Amino acid sequence: MDIKNKINRKISVAPMMDCTDRHDRFFMRLMSKNVMLYTEMVATKSAIYGDRKKILSYSKEEKPLALQVGGSDKKELSEVSKIAEDMGYDEININLGCPSKKVQKNKFGACLMKEPELVAECINSMVNSCKIPVTAKTRIGFDQTEEFEYLNDFVNKIKDAGCKTIILHARKAILKGLSPKENLNIPKLNYKMVYDIKKENPNLEIIINGGITKISEINDHLKVCDGAMIGRLIYQNPFFLVEIEKNLFNNKNNPSREDVARGLLEYLEKEVKIGTKVNHIMRHTVGLYHGQIGSKNWKRYLSDNMMARDSDFQKAKHIMAIVQNNEKANQANT
Repeated sequence: MDIKNKINRKISVAPMMDCTDRHDRFFMRLMSKNVMLYTEMVATKSAIYGDRKKILSYSKEEKPLALQVGGSDKKELSEVSKIAEDMGYDEININLGCPSKKVQKNKFGACLMKEPELVAECINSMVNSCKIPVTAKTRIGFDQTEEFEYLNDFVNKIKDAGCKTIILHARKAILKGLSPKENLNIPKLNYKMVYDIKKENPNLEIIINGGITKISEINDHLKVCDGAMIGRLIYQNPFFLVEIEKNLFNNKNNPSREDVARGLLEYLEKEVKIGTKVNHIMRHTVGLYHGQIGSKNWKRYLSDNMMARDSDFQKAKHIMAIVQNNEKANQANT
């Protein structure tokens, strides 16, 4: 892997269901060119038999981009890996961490941590069917199992199958009794377990995920791990991506929120012409002014004008007045 791609992989935005669709990824790219982006998890059968253009298409601006896939049939995973390569994705990632009942019913996600041999077979099939990196995103344990030896054996089976990068969400998954949302908070974070895995496997690329909210925390994790993946914080406060660009990629030429809004409106206008609903794009932008003067005005305007199914693009044109007023107010406050 070349140096540039290795740098891109250091910081990434987590795949999030109902969040990181192609519109959200374009929005994020208006703020960061360097972070690695991931699709929402796509089930293998959807990728193979569904509307591939609708499910898997992306714009060149979104790259570097990884496809995250869910499945446990090695033939299907092999086929989707080849599809991902042919479509120009930079990486394919297998989801071994989602705890939802629906995902468990279809035998993928975190429940696969119980079946390391099957996981190894699946990953080996993926590796042998494509030339792009095959990576895995998993938890540190499940239910009553949160032991270093179990996780280390699991990680080594993945490594021996040909996977060189593992993203470790530093919480175990509770497969019964908790919702996916609760699973993001209730099991305690255990960063030490991730650190210990990295120390035991120095030649394996370990990306840490879970509960990261500050640049200082990312820097602390990077002292041990090879990278950090950030999820909910980015969706709640997308402009944090600019802080990442400034502080972790030393980018001096970063956009303002006004620049981001202007770029987004240009994208919105093009998308509306091909039938995209306004709310499908603008719903991702609620947090643009998170923690800033004017945040309430921004959210109110979006709620009143941009979030309904029949929202009119003409109303979107007026949003720049809100943006410019917010920019003036924040500049006056500095």
